[in-house]
Amino acid sequence: MALSTCLTSPLRPTLAALLWAAPRQHRGLSTPTGQEHTLDLKGIFPPLATPFSPTQEVDYAQLEGNLRRYASIPFRGLVVLGSNGEYPYLAPRERLEVVSCVRRALSKDRLLLAGSGCESTQATIELTVSIAEAGADVALVVTPCYYRGAMTSAALVQHYTEVADASPIPVVLYSVPANTGLDMPLEAVVTLAQHPNIIGIKDSGGDITRMGLMVHKTKQEDFQVLAGSAGFLMASYALGASGGICALANVLGAPLWQLDCLCREGRWQEARDLQHRLIEPNAAVTRRFGIPGLKKAMEWFGYYGGPCRAPLGPLSPPQVEELRATFSANGWL
Repeated sequence: MALSTCLTSPLRPTLAALLWAAPRQHRGLSTPTGQEHTLDLKGIFPPLATPFSPTQEVDYAQLEGNLRRYASIPFRGLVVLGSNGEYPYLAPRERLEVVSCVRRALSKDRLLLAGSGCESTQATIELTVSIAEAGADVALVVTPCYYRGAMTSAALVQHYTEVADASPIPVVLYSVPANTGLDMPLEAVVTLAQHPNIIGIKDSGGDITRMGLMVHKTKQEDFQVLAGSAGFLMASYALGASGGICALANVLGAPLWQLDCLCREGRWQEARDLQHRLIEPNAAVTRRFGIPGLKKAMEWFGYYGGPCRAPLGPLSPPQVEELRATFSANGWL
């Protein structure tokens, strides 16, 4: 896809957006009066796992099979080349092939976010341009972290400003301190929110107070906050988050979409009950058992999980049983 096409092709509302386009209710979520976003990120985005064959090659046929199954769930869009996609283990050629494969299979009314964060600003710009040409609608740019001691607010603001200036597609910041050891400073987020090509942040840190402050301090900007985990999705929505990029959506996509709808409709007791049942399974496929746990759980729900790429290894039999017990105890198996 040409860069000019990426810039000018219309983005139609998704089915989910149509379902949510009801009159505002005083108990539900709403956008502040007069605040409209140039690119609406409301809804659930699963950060796709990358399927590998038994020989650890990217299995594009299995990826397409998973995409067909996800097509029945009204997600706002999909994310590729994120932490759950084993992005650091993919070769540059594979990264672009994954973006192209998903874009071909994804309906035009759904957004495709793709990770393009690298350690250097120059490499990030180059990859961002490449994923745009491959069909991504939005670049998800993780914080550089190898020299984390030097990643001050000033350094991060300069890095993201240069990336956003050069990017042909909108940029979403990505803070995932569990993987990077670096939590993007709030003052940097507030400054970057003023950039016309930076439209939001995926915050996976889980600090609800910080997330609420982000929403509050950027409310005058064209900027949206996305929860980075299903474990605190409802709490994030209550504080004004727009949507969620949640690993658990690879496994329990329909229940997460339902939670999103309940929150938007102000049905908080039902939302609370559902959120409670998602907390332990979410923890199990993220910080507890990681991507091997996520891929194993996918298989129980009709998706292809398959192996991880080394050095990530499979779960042990006791870990598999513990994972299954967690889903069963919460009524999912």
